[in-house]
Amino acid sequence: MSGLAKGTFRSLKGFNYRVWAGGAIVSNVGTWMQRTAQDWVVLTQLTHNNATAVGVVMALQFGPQALLLPLTGFAADHLDRRKLLIATQAAMGALALGLGILTVAGLVQLWHVYVFALLLGCVSAFDSPARQSFVSELVVEADLSNAVALNSTSFNAARLIGPAIAGALIAIVGSGWVFLINAASFAAVIGSLSLLRVGELHRQERARPNRGSLAEGFRYVLKRPDLKTVLLMLFFIGTFGLNFPIFISTMSVTVFHGGAGQYGLLTSIMAIGSVAGALLAARRAQPRIALLIAGAAIFGSGCTLAAVMPSYWLFGLALVIVGAAAQTFTTTANGTVQLSTEPVMRGRVMAIYLAIALGGTPIGAPIVGWVADTFGPRWALGIGAASGLAAAIVGFHYLRKYRRLRVRIDARRLRFSIDDFDPMADRADISQIIESKRPAS
Repeated sequence: MSGLAKGTFRSLKGFNYRVWAGGAIVSNVGTWMQRTAQDWVVLTQLTHNNATAVGVVMALQFGPQALLLPLTGFAADHLDRRKLLIATQAAMGALALGLGILTVAGLVQLWHVYVFALLLGCVSAFDSPARQSFVSELVVEADLSNAVALNSTSFNAARLIGPAIAGALIAIVGSGWVFLINAASFAAVIGSLSLLRVGELHRQERARPNRGSLAEGFRYVLKRPDLKTVLLMLFFIGTFGLNFPIFISTMSVTVFHGGAGQYGLLTSIMAIGSVAGALLAARRAQPRIALLIAGAAIFGSGCTLAAVMPSYWLFGLALVIVGAAAQTFTTTANGTVQLSTEPVMRGRVMAIYLAIALGGTPIGAPIVGWVADTFGPRWALGIGAASGLAAAIVGFHYLRKYRRLRVRIDARRLRFSIDDFDPMADRADISQIIESKRPAS
């Protein structure tokens, strides 16, 4: 195999993944532009620097991930994922268009943003698990972890570009045009889905429809201590830590007294760390629980550092560390769950994964927003720091109980050792358990 195939970008050797990645990067840039403009409109135009309102928007946008879980997991495992994605991407483009028209016309009100956020959340609830599990149809199993990491790289490279562009456009032409540009960007990903070579997709066995489909997904997870650990760690960080729109916007506006350009730049600065974390994850053949714990611990430390930084640029430097740690954690968690889950269960397990990752936002975002309004943005970042510490403690407990974590001093250095674990073998054992519980046809 060539160095490219073995290295960081090996998934790009396949035609289908290249086409998908090309459309995704364009759409991701538009998505980050809209997120930046939406938060800015709510924080500075529709309210007077009200972080709680930003938290409500986030709650409405991500809450449907949990509420619609029975339907979204079923759809991802039983429907044609490519056709489902074409439908969801078109609907998301239409919503961006509607919000853009209202904003350009000067008619937008806070309740409009709430409604569009809720509708977008409902569509995204179907889009996200299908999109995450669709990656397994674009590459061979050996390249799945790499493809997941490259998807994260694309998403965070867009975060590097999109907010900075949005900040400039908001100052020049206004937020409404940012929404309209995002609506147009969905044409790229819809086009890429249409251009895929369907015959070359790595189609997998479809789950057989049955009344206990979602319950089966939960039973599968409950029998897996490794998956339960990853999902609990994800709950802590996803609910209370990944509230960057609140952290960055409130620090930028109320602490450093910046404008739209400065806010967008801070988001882009954090993306430098996110891209670095995603690229490092792409180089690894297999995700590891130890890396997950390290990512959580560094995330907590980075949030602590960001909370006490006295100046705009030092705060931005701390955000690079936060971005790298957050991306290392989320990419490793995603790869661990996908690789260690039986293909026939992958859509439902990813729906549970996303429901926890994004569905926790309705709990955490309003709380973090209230803390920012009441005690200040630095205290809100303290909640993010605590979430990273809590997740790391959960990971250490798993290593101690299931992987026989041992600590020793060797040559005056602290060293750790754990038992080897093969998630692929474990997933095969669970697959046999699931099959044994199916009713005879």
